[in-house]
Amino acid sequence: MTAAPDFPLLNTINDPADLRRLDESDLPALCKELREYVIDSVSRTGGHLGASLGTIELTVALHYVYNTPSDKLVWDVGHQTYGHKILTGRRDKMDSMRKRGGLAGFPNRAESPYDTFGVGHSSTSISAALGMALAAKHHSAGDFDSADKAIAVIGDGALTAGLAYEALNHAGGVKADMLVVLNDNDMSISPNVGAMNKYLLRMLSGKIYTGARESSKKVLSKVPSMLDLARRTEEHVKGMVVPSSLFEELGFNYFGPVDGHDVEALVGVLKNLRELKGPLFLHAITEKGHGYKFAEDDPLSLHAIGPFDPATGKALKSSKSNRPTYTSVFGTWLCDMAEKDKRLVGITPAMREGSGMVEFEERFPDRYFDVGIAEQHSVTLAAGLACGGLRPVVAIYSTFFQRAFDQLVHDVALQNLPVIFAIDRAGVVGPDGPTHAGSFDYSFMRCLPNIVIMAPADENECRQMLYTGMQIDGPSSVRYPRGNGPGVDIDEEMTALPVGKGELRHDGQRVALMAFGTMVTPAESIGRAANYTVINMRFVKPLDTELIERIAQSHDLIITLEENVIPGGAGAGIAEHLLSTGSRTAVKLIGLPDEFVDHGSREELLEYCKLDEAGLSLQISALVDAQGS
Repeated sequence: MTAAPDFPLLNTINDPADLRRLDESDLPALCKELREYVIDSVSRTGGHLGASLGTIELTVALHYVYNTPSDKLVWDVGHQTYGHKILTGRRDKMDSMRKRGGLAGFPNRAESPYDTFGVGHSSTSISAALGMALAAKHHSAGDFDSADKAIAVIGDGALTAGLAYEALNHAGGVKADMLVVLNDNDMSISPNVGAMNKYLLRMLSGKIYTGARESSKKVLSKVPSMLDLARRTEEHVKGMVVPSSLFEELGFNYFGPVDGHDVEALVGVLKNLRELKGPLFLHAITEKGHGYKFAEDDPLSLHAIGPFDPATGKALKSSKSNRPTYTSVFGTWLCDMAEKDKRLVGITPAMREGSGMVEFEERFPDRYFDVGIAEQHSVTLAAGLACGGLRPVVAIYSTFFQRAFDQLVHDVALQNLPVIFAIDRAGVVGPDGPTHAGSFDYSFMRCLPNIVIMAPADENECRQMLYTGMQIDGPSSVRYPRGNGPGVDIDEEMTALPVGKGELRHDGQRVALMAFGTMVTPAESIGRAANYTVINMRFVKPLDTELIERIAQSHDLIITLEENVIPGGAGAGIAEHLLSTGSRTAVKLIGLPDEFVDHGSREELLEYCKLDEAGLSLQISALVDAQGS
């Protein structure tokens, strides 16, 4: 690896107040150092690289012009905020990024006053910034003029979600004093972003143009026909030099596009915009990975990466298993099933690579639907496809599935439609932290009628359960964690499992361990050693009530194990059923704690939650000892 670069200018910046003391002429050099610092730090810790490199100049300009943290800067998702963290007093802590006890990978209100809103899911920034703008107005006795500013930075991908448009519509309606910055990195900078464009942009954002326009409106308002003509002429002229925009129809004054990597131009525009009132929309064109050739050439691979060699852009060798991940098991099944059943279609809300659907898209492009960051739409789209006689499979992360709960209830479960949900990243997920944890899906699905909830114990069971879902005439889900399974052989032949039936793994005495999904393997190891009965429950809903009642009659203690929160989870379902039967057998529940678990590696988080084998063994022993006493 190359030696770490020096950062003489950046080392003088401990907070944005230091940044604002610099001359504007120093900002390009600072951006260069900041970009190098991000590359250097992420090369050692891993993390979200490309998005942060693409917003370096934007980050510097925003903190330079606005009086943060009094002015509220709200980032969307947060992948792009490493430069923001470095400039806001966390430069020397970047080595702890995404590690247990270290900096969060996303903005976190508990971490810094400059992190004005906790994020991790997309499309929340405009709503949050609007709320802050209205709160500032309230505290300023209803006067936006004396209120702190609110700025939302949102990417073009996040604008695919309906929440962003709901917020834009509301902000335009109440004429909130706020700025929305569109960080548009989906295309290269268009030819009209040059000297003339900069001139026009400064004109359109300047006081002279704005003042003249408002004065003209007042004069011409007495002559309606002339006012209408002036409006049409203004729109015609603006349409010749800037993109036509629906944002103005929503009540925003639209400015741009501007080169998002020209920090001095950005500062000039933002200074003008800071003096304007009402809802403002600035369109900045950026490039993901800008300034680092390897990230520019391959923005997908270097969006999020583990430790890597900055001289080559290549990931360092890791000790990862060569066994297939659950995600790849799903991807293989999807293609195999599509060959057998022409009704199968695949849907993803912008997670093609992460959900293992790359090969499916290549082989079955007409049966593949990427709806963008629009989880609600993905589920209702699936419902419509099912109404049309197809068998949709929605590949979605557990954390993002939460956003589509109403659609799951109203559009799928209520109508008993045959939609399969392949739920990835279930349970604890690691460095991305609580915003991405899949801790709640058993709980929010189990309360719904009609749905079948499956919990595979291993890779082969995952494949067979996905096939089982195709045989069910109603909604079903297969839920699996990030990473590898136990490493069992995977049967190429697909066989449907009997719905609602568990599997006896070990026939023991006195104590029964009823395990779901990832907890089956450690439970079996512990149970065999202690001669406890071990059951792979397989189905969270419907439960194998016959097996549960039989075990309750022959055992003194039942312990349930799951990688889901205990409230409302799978174990709660077993306890509820036994309570309804009048059973006197003791039931104890083991699962994720009733808290938002912080970031760290998956192994560290399982250890913290006492759901690794050592922790489970201690918990089980304590429960058995307590029952014996």
